[in-house]
Amino acid sequence: MSERLNISYESKPCYDILISHTFDELAEELSALATAGKKICIVTDSNVAPLYGDEMDVILKDQCAGSVRFMFSAGEEQKTLKTVESLYDFLIRSNFDRNDMLIALGGGVVGDLTGYVAATYLRGIDFIQIPTTLLSQSDSSIGGKTGVDFDGYKNMVGAFYMPKLVYINVSTLQTLPDRQYFSGFAEIMKHALIKDGRFYEWLLDKMYEICEKDTDILEEMIMRSCTIKKLIVEKDPLEKGERALLNFGHTIGHAIEKASGFQLYHGECVALGAVAAAFISWKHEWLSMEEYYEIRDMFVPFHLPISITHMDPQEILRLTKSDKKKEGDYIKFILLKKVGKAVIDRNVTDEDILNALNEINYSEDNN
Repeated sequence: MSERLNISYESKPCYDILISHTFDELAEELSALATAGKKICIVTDSNVAPLYGDEMDVILKDQCAGSVRFMFSAGEEQKTLKTVESLYDFLIRSNFDRNDMLIALGGGVVGDLTGYVAATYLRGIDFIQIPTTLLSQSDSSIGGKTGVDFDGYKNMVGAFYMPKLVYINVSTLQTLPDRQYFSGFAEIMKHALIKDGRFYEWLLDKMYEICEKDTDILEEMIMRSCTIKKLIVEKDPLEKGERALLNFGHTIGHAIEKASGFQLYHGECVALGAVAAAFISWKHEWLSMEEYYEIRDMFVPFHLPISITHMDPQEILRLTKSDKKKEGDYIKFILLKKVGKAVIDRNVTDEDILNALNEINYSEDNN
């Protein structure tokens, strides 16, 4: 049984998010998008192609004028303009025109990169998101943010560009390595912390089923997470206001991710950034000490880090000041008034950030 959400902008339907247990409905969805006369390029990576590439070829066979596949090596280090250029070249040599379509089959790296190419190739070509990781299903495939990293800085080059469809098959999560699966859970926790205290309590209650990848629980969890993001991005599609709340945990998280040379997964860094932001919220006397420690410890059963070793707090602080969310001399920081209510704060000081970094910096000197 599938579930469907519609993303609308300015009260006009824009695209659907379909959540299913299989790919059985994909052919019908493609038919509804009138793909019969289009060429389709499946963009995927070396992890996902062997798992689902052939199945996509079979589905597309009767739904388009012809399909080709572009595959690149898996990993955040491939999310660059160099890979974008390679895909441009492939599309040109494959005679793709503005009437054709791209399909992003994979996780957040694949989805962000494919969306950026779709936004810029021939000034815009249609694309579909088929996210296969928990992070991409619950967060990055929704809302139209596309982009690539530049010189190690996360998503520094990008565009807002909406897909024609997001098709989520939750069964793909069964093939994810545990570390990547739990990394994605950090974004779900983020949605609960910033907007829905009841969802936060539900996540606590369903901890065992989530860790065991119970399919029905995963479908409900992803539906609730997507609904939170839908409500935010519909109000603020271009991140001029409330959408910035979705960056909870990301300012410090992105800095840690870069400092680690991308050896830490994105969700692991978001978890560390969320703990740091919750710590600052406590020190600003918005959260109680008990609430802070509960939030911090909530990440542990989901195999996410709450501390890091060998971190240079001064280097992380420097990197936060290069974050694309910086406004003039201020860092736009997302803090918690309480569980389920986040706010934008422009008064977080360097001292606040360093104190939070020292809190999550595990070393013999601190213990």
